[in-house]
Amino acid sequence: MRLLHLGDLHLGKSLGDFDLIEDQKYMLDQILELIRERGVDSVLIAGDIYDKAIPSEAAMNLLDYFLCCLAKAGVKAYLISGNHDSDDRLNFGSSLFRVNQIYISAVYDGTLPKYTARDEYGEVNFYLMPFVKASQVRHFYPNETIENYDDAVRLIIDHAQIDPAVRNVILAHQFVTGRSEDPALGGSECAGTVSVGLVEKIGYDCFDAFDYAALGHIHSPQYVGREEVRYSGSPLKYSLSEVNNEKSVPIVTLGAKGDVDIDLVPLKPMRDMRHIRGTLEQLLSRENVTDTNDFIYATLTDEEIINDAMGIFQQVYPNTVKIDYDNSHTRAIEQVDINNVVADRSFHELIGDFYKLMYQCDISEEEMDYMRMIAREAGVIDEAD
Repeated sequence: MRLLHLGDLHLGKSLGDFDLIEDQKYMLDQILELIRERGVDSVLIAGDIYDKAIPSEAAMNLLDYFLCCLAKAGVKAYLISGNHDSDDRLNFGSSLFRVNQIYISAVYDGTLPKYTARDEYGEVNFYLMPFVKASQVRHFYPNETIENYDDAVRLIIDHAQIDPAVRNVILAHQFVTGRSEDPALGGSECAGTVSVGLVEKIGYDCFDAFDYAALGHIHSPQYVGREEVRYSGSPLKYSLSEVNNEKSVPIVTLGAKGDVDIDLVPLKPMRDMRHIRGTLEQLLSRENVTDTNDFIYATLTDEEIINDAMGIFQQVYPNTVKIDYDNSHTRAIEQVDINNVVADRSFHELIGDFYKLMYQCDISEEEMDYMRMIAREAGVIDEAD
C-alpha cells in the first residue's frame, strides 16, 4: 500500500501582501500528478489544512477541488484538524465525504477514530487524532491523571487498544520531540504554538505501536526519533525562517508488517522564496538579478536609509515581501542590553507602559489583573507578584 503524507497546507495564507492561493493550487496540482505517477492509494493530511479558523471562500474552494480530484481518482484521503483549523468547519460534511472515501477527524470526542483498508498483506488500520489539548482529554477522562499533553496523548492511544499484529498508521498534529532534542522549527508554528516549558511536548515513543506516524505542526520536513515518525513539513515556504528548507513530500510504501519504505520526493514551487543581502546598487545590478518572480526578502547594507526602497525593489522584483537593514546603526541598536531597560522596574510598570504605547491610554485594573494571571500561568512572574 502506498501513502502520500501532507501537512500544514495553510490554504488561504498570505505572504506579506501577496495572496498564495495560486501558488498553493500549483503545488496541489503537482502533488496530484505525483499521486497518478506513483500509484498512491491514500493521502494523509496531518492538520493545519486552513490557515485561519474562518477560511476564505478561495481556500475552501481549493480544498474542495483537491478532495474532488482525489475522489474522482479513487484515492482515499484521511484528514485531521490542526491548531489553525476550526474543528466544526472542517468537520462539516464529513459523513457525506465518507461515502467518497474521504475520512475527516476534526473534533476530539473521547475516542480515537479508526478506519481499516486492505491490500495483499492484510489490514492497515488508520487512526485519526485531531489536534488535542490536555484539557479536552481531561473532560472525557476525569478520573485519570493528566498533567500535560504527553499524558493526554498516551491515554488516548492506550484506550484505542492498538493491535500490534497488524500494520497501524496514525495521523497527529502535536509538538513531538526526540530523546535529546526538539525538532527544528520554521514558520508560523514558532509564534506561540509550541511549548511553554514542557507542557505541550510529546515524546516520539508515544507512537511506538505504529508502523508510521504522519505528523503535522512543524513546517520543516524531518523525522523525530525514528524514520517512521515524521513531519512532512509544509509544501510551501511560509516564512523567512524556511528560506533554506528543501520542501518535499514523503511517499510511504507499506509492505508486510515491519516493512516500511519512505521516499522523499522534492517539490518545486511556482515562485521560490529567497533572502538576498547587499547594497541596493549591488542587489539590483544587471549581473546579480535572477529569478525576478521569486518572493524576495532583502537585507540592505547601505549606511543611509533609502527613500522608497520597496518601490525601487518592486520595479525589479515585483514580489518583494520585506526589506530591512543591517548596518552600523542597526547593529548599535542590537547591542543595547535589554536587561538595563527593564532593571528595577516592576511587572505593573512594564505592562502599563507597553499598554499606553499601544493604545494611548492607561490599562485598567481588571486588565492588569488578567495580565498578571496569564504571566503567573506562564511562569513569567511568581504567585506573590
